Amino acid sequence: MRKNLYTIFLVFCSQMVFAQTTIIRNSEIAKMISEISSDSLEHHVRVLASFNSRHTLSIDEEEGMPAAQQYVLSKFNHFAKQSGGRMTAEIEKFVIPGDDRRIPTDSPAANVMATLKGINPADDRIFIISAHMDSRNKDVMDEKGPSPGANDNGSGTAAVIELARIMASHQFSATILFVAFTGEEQGLKGATYLADKAKNEGWNIGAVLNNDIIGNSSSSETLIKDNLMMRVFSETIPAAETEQEATIRKYINADNDSKSRQLARYIKEHGERYVDQFEVKLIYRADRFLRGGDQTPFAKNGMTAIRISEMNENFLHQHENVRMEDGVQYGDLPDFMDYEYLRKVTAVNLASLASLADSPDQPLEVKIDVRNLSNQTTLLWKAPKFGKAKGYFVLMRETSSSMWERKFWTTDTSLTLPYSKDNYFFAVQSVAESGAEGIPVLPTPLFKLN
Repeated sequence: MRKNLYTIFLVFCSQMVFAQTTIIRNSEIAKMISEISSDSLEHHVRVLASFNSRHTLSIDEEEGMPAAQQYVLSKFNHFAKQSGGRMTAEIEKFVIPGDDRRIPTDSPAANVMATLKGINPADDRIFIISAHMDSRNKDVMDEKGPSPGANDNGSGTAAVIELARIMASHQFSATILFVAFTGEEQGLKGATYLADKAKNEGWNIGAVLNNDIIGNSSSSETLIKDNLMMRVFSETIPAAETEQEATIRKYINADNDSKSRQLARYIKEHGERYVDQFEVKLIYRADRFLRGGDQTPFAKNGMTAIRISEMNENFLHQHENVRMEDGVQYGDLPDFMDYEYLRKVTAVNLASLASLADSPDQPLEVKIDVRNLSNQTTLLWKAPKFGKAKGYFVLMRETSSSMWERKFWTTDTSLTLPYSKDNYFFAVQSVAESGAEGIPVLPTPLFKLN
């Protein structure tokens, strides 16, 4: 009996060892995350909610959108003093053309932006962290009624402000653009303006992390209360996919491997690496059912973009006029938010953004060798255009798995693995000297040598 118990104990221990996972955290990123303050986030939300209306068409200089924009700009300018001249801030004004829908006539608008310049002159990538700061009531055209917009989307705007505060004093290879959009509720106007500008001017957009409704942890109707999960939405079939890209996607069965989906997996891995007792849920939709957000115009322009959102929405406090009705308080008020939850979501953003901005560029010409039938898989690639790669991870997962399951390290630009390409998906990512990992790249078939 004692021998049998000992055998069971050994089996149990071996299973425990097999299940162990090594978590390596970059100390600088971990320190930045520790500096995120729920009190600071709450302060920004309450200030933003104190303006009578942040409706896009509100022109009240004291209690409307212009006043709120000046508040965000003042925060960015204050943080810029800690950047050694690398951060600049501005209110970029533009005109929204009348559309006979939610914009009656041509109307003035503006995005508030802070640019943290990267330290590598050869690295022209720009990583955008964004949220919309405009709010609305039940009537989307009500520009004068009180619309505090604490969670939608004071929460996302507060996260962008807090990230700018912490990251301003740190150095990154690539440039980070912190943006508070306007016009989201009127048809994604501010994001469309910036996405079109980025495309027309040829910006090298590394990724767009859009935050929208991220500060509530309890749902209406279902009465779920859970501050342990958040959602990342990513498109399945790229909105800007070309005919040639569609042909390759179908040929290699890569329907679950858009660039935005790779970014979503990246955020899940890095968020859960740095934020304890928190799960990042991958939602295989570009946004919530039949709804959209400011990541959409960037995706339509062929850029890698995702939406970050809370797990459980409360519709008593979203797109509702502030009122008490049958003993129930309606309206998007600051008191209904969970600021510790908002801190966690902000931390996931920071972990991902800091890693991305300090990573090398993606490996080039990533190929999977299909010139001969083989039960082995050979991948080949070229070094990144800029940023020194200490080495590369070749990632592997079963075709039924949502996340990459294994990482194989190499300092070469090719690797042969004893796993059949019939049964697995593969990708390659660059790794910096600091350990910062880039977004994985899915290989395309190599039929012959060039």
